[in-house]
Amino acid sequence: MLLGTPFHARTQPLNEAQVWRRWSGYLAAGAYELTHEREYWAIRNAAALIDVSPLLKYHVHGPDAARLLDRMVTRDVSRLGVGRVLYTPWCDTEGKVIDDGTITRLDAQRFRLTAAEPNYRWLSMNAVGLDVTVEDVSSQVASLALQGPKSRLILNACAADSLDGLAYFRVTHTRVGGVPVTISRTGYTGDLGYELWCDARDAVAVWDTLMTAGAAYGITPTGILALDIARVEAGLIMLDVDYTSAHVATIPEQKSSPFELNLGWAVDLKKAARFVGRKALAAEKTSGSAWQMVGLEIEWPNLERLFWEEGLPPRIPNTTVRASIPLSSLGRQVGYASSSCWSPLLKKYIALAHVEAAHAKPGDLLMFEIMVQHKHRYTPARVVPLPFFNPERKRE
Repeated sequence: MLLGTPFHARTQPLNEAQVWRRWSGYLAAGAYELTHEREYWAIRNAAALIDVSPLLKYHVHGPDAARLLDRMVTRDVSRLGVGRVLYTPWCDTEGKVIDDGTITRLDAQRFRLTAAEPNYRWLSMNAVGLDVTVEDVSSQVASLALQGPKSRLILNACAADSLDGLAYFRVTHTRVGGVPVTISRTGYTGDLGYELWCDARDAVAVWDTLMTAGAAYGITPTGILALDIARVEAGLIMLDVDYTSAHVATIPEQKSSPFELNLGWAVDLKKAARFVGRKALAAEKTSGSAWQMVGLEIEWPNLERLFWEEGLPPRIPNTTVRASIPLSSLGRQVGYASSSCWSPLLKKYIALAHVEAAHAKPGDLLMFEIMVQHKHRYTPARVVPLPFFNPERKRE
């Protein structure tokens, strides 16, 4: 049976259409209103309040906590100072990605790891011989994402301490409405934003305080449909959509390395700790990757023409398509789009795509498959750098 999150007492009555998505065994709002458009624009113009409690959350603590995480992930955890956050993937021995998430250093010997899928067993396997404790606190810790250009104003109106000095990928401890919370300057929208972490028992009080403080700033409860568009604009990948975990892949072709997922920047081959998959990733770094994750912009004039030839106006998805869409070059399939959507802000049809390395250079032309009146058609799409949207305010 699917569970309600700690915020369900507030999110359920707000969900006008009762549109829910499944997320790690919990009910997550797809959209609160009958369409998700206003929620999307809250992310980009005001402030969106997103229940992200279904994230898997682990506390890793003890004298060898940093050693465990350094043994497991591709980033250098030993350099992560208290009050800082890093994003990282982690891999199997073949250098293929199992999952990705954030690591927050809460104090000298205590970390919080977030993940998309259960990783307790993998953490425990890598902890053999180390003086470390791993706790799954997913149900005990409630989490909210407050994202958008007005998010800092709202937090400053209700938090005990100013958020003006909290830098990008940093964390602070304060109170919101008298409730102890941890606030990180992180998010999944590619915009100015924060994530709030609190005891599940205090969840409703934190929600109510934020909604009251944010009323003057256009705060809007926001669901997964709007978030999905924002994360594609930000070039952010999603497990089980843009890649398959190496632990559940059926065949080798379903697996991806960090280099193939545009995450080469998150692989530190020079760090002192030897991590799972390092040897394979070092070899791939030398030989090169067969595939690359790229951004695509589907060219509009030809797409429009294909529809007009059938007597139809152009039809484009108003939500993110989480499906494989073939890409070809000179009549041969050379890749596929894994997430695609119309960007309301950029006024472009965009996609995250896996393509053969020879076709991954910015400016390369590929053909994107679309259906027009039940017929397979192809329209030009250009490879572009990621992210599609990267505002300065995200880091300011």
